[in-house]
Amino acid sequence: MNKNDPIRKMSETPVNKLMLSMGIPMIISMVLQALYNIVDSAFVSNMKEGGEAALNALTLAFPVQMLMVAVSIGTGVGMNALLAKSLGQGDKERAAKVAGNAEFLGAVIYVLCLLFGIFGVKAYIISQTSDPEITKMAVSYLRICCTMSVGIVFFSVFEKLLQATGLSLYSTIAQISGAAINMILDPVLIYGLVGAPRLGVRGAAYATIIGQVASFLIAMVFHLKKNTSVANGLKYMRPNGGIIRAIYSIGFPATIAQALMSVMTYGLNIILGGISTSMVTAYGLYYKIQQFILFAAFGLRDAITPIVSFSHGMGSKERVRSGIRYGMMYTLAIMAVGLIFLELFASPLAHVFGLSGETQSLCISAIRIISVSFIFAGMNIAFQGVFQALDSGPQSLVISVLRQFILVLPVAYGFSLLAKRSIDNAWTVWLTFIIAELLSALVSVVFMRGINKKKIEVL
Repeated sequence: MNKNDPIRKMSETPVNKLMLSMGIPMIISMVLQALYNIVDSAFVSNMKEGGEAALNALTLAFPVQMLMVAVSIGTGVGMNALLAKSLGQGDKERAAKVAGNAEFLGAVIYVLCLLFGIFGVKAYIISQTSDPEITKMAVSYLRICCTMSVGIVFFSVFEKLLQATGLSLYSTIAQISGAAINMILDPVLIYGLVGAPRLGVRGAAYATIIGQVASFLIAMVFHLKKNTSVANGLKYMRPNGGIIRAIYSIGFPATIAQALMSVMTYGLNIILGGISTSMVTAYGLYYKIQQFILFAAFGLRDAITPIVSFSHGMGSKERVRSGIRYGMMYTLAIMAVGLIFLELFASPLAHVFGLSGETQSLCISAIRIISVSFIFAGMNIAFQGVFQALDSGPQSLVISVLRQFILVLPVAYGFSLLAKRSIDNAWTVWLTFIIAELLSALVSVVFMRGINKKKIEVL
């Protein structure tokens, strides 16, 4: 067998080196995905007219963008783990069917996004604001992102196809290419440079979808040319109920985990809007800033899942344990660096987006307080990658529901009552995230002990 063969690489490379070789490209890829959102915000917030209203509009649209990503990535994560396990068992025929069914599911997801873009966008936006200027901006931006979402949907599928076989460098190249195109087109289309029409927030949307389509096409070409471990063809795309159920038995918790981020942000937009518009804008901006750190951890989680799943499929207790150990160590290191960075640069980051007065002060306090939760969040993210790899989707789902719904919205609402009495108490709302991540981490540890006994010790 060739020493560069992906299967040999997954089965023989020392786990710490494999984690880094697969994880670093995935981390770069995920950070660049976060860049799509933050770059749009940076450019629209500095428009000569309506900059803060435009930033608020993008904040209101953001939960739906996250939801589209959630469903796409969840499908990809399920396919990733199932395909890696099939290859670990030496079943290439099943691996090809897994890949083909994931491509079929991508088409279904795009159709759903298209329909929402046509019929559901306006009702969704007006449920969060009554400001006509913000409504108009948010509707036009989100409608473009939904109806032309083919790029983000199918890039998620082909990205995970490459990652599942150890070819994450190619998915990173595709992601970098799309992000670069997005960053170049943003000022051109938003401000109307070099003869282009001045499109404002619509320009930000067009720049985003063009970059996403470019990433998808490049990733698809790399998969077809480089991914020799997985066969391609229309026959493999024929829907198979058993494989689809298997994909979502693993990927559904990941979908929910990402979707709950959308639900949480939507709920918080409503709760914070009851305090002030500045709270909505401040949290929306902080959320996009923190994504650079969280998405880096998600990238490493996406390396943990195929490594642990492949090792479990080949029956190697030692490699499973090494995957868990190094995955946790590296994830916590990422979150610690992120915590230090945000604590040191909270004020400069808020200034980049042209914030002032109350909005700026609230954003800085959000950065400094919520970032304390990063260490506990890192534990939860790493554990969820392990749970998904070991066919323990329900445990992963419980952690997602706890840290992004049950322990967030009710607690945030309680703190918001204090903030409504005096804006000086607004900082207390940010404590919600420390409480939610800490309690969820304790539950994760309990789950891991049970999974270790039932699924690792028996190998």
